[in-house]
Amino acid sequence: MKLFLLGATGRTGTHILDLARAHGHEVTAFVRSPHKLAAAPGVRVIGGDPLDRDALAAAMAGHDAVLSALGLPPRQALRPSTRMTEFGATTVAAMALAGVRRLGIVSAAVLFPEKGAIFAFFRWFLRHHARDLRAMEEVVRASDLEWTIARPPRLTGGRDEGFRAAAGKLPSGGLAMTFRSVAAFLLDAVEKHAHVDEIVGLAPAAS
Repeated sequence: MKLFLLGATGRTGTHILDLARAHGHEVTAFVRSPHKLAAAPGVRVIGGDPLDRDALAAAMAGHDAVLSALGLPPRQALRPSTRMTEFGATTVAAMALAGVRRLGIVSAAVLFPEKGAIFAFFRWFLRHHARDLRAMEEVVRASDLEWTIARPPRLTGGRDEGFRAAAGKLPSGGLAMTFRSVAAFLLDAVEKHAHVDEIVGLAPAAS
């Protein structure tokens, strides 16, 4: 497949890039800072602003799917922002112009109505980011794209690639998983054309 990757220098995006290469896909990484990515076989790096619709559309043309792992720096995520909504809207508009229909995009499990003190705390602590992510999801869901929205719990480092996925809910047993596992899920979803038009809760693979 020919994959177009947003957020390739981030903590999830680097794993998407690594796994996609291992699976034999061709990847175009569209990044603000192309010097942060080393040259590699099967990888094309394009520098640009992910909020530039026309530049995105021109670079996206001819790809089979778009994977977006764009996010905010932790401190910015704690303040009111519309940046994630803007990223989502620009991506959707660029895909429409480029004629690319398959989208996999990362959101967060905090949007699920889970009960308990831990979830209540994180809903309060991340309330600004959650509001922005919900608006981003609404933009994606209102499009006519074949989208998959991934909602993982708290993310950690590590090389584990296992995951459990459930449409419309958070799988039980697991309040944290690796960035690499989220990357593995997104890649699996586009490879298998699975979870189309679904919001998918993620959890680590059962031990």
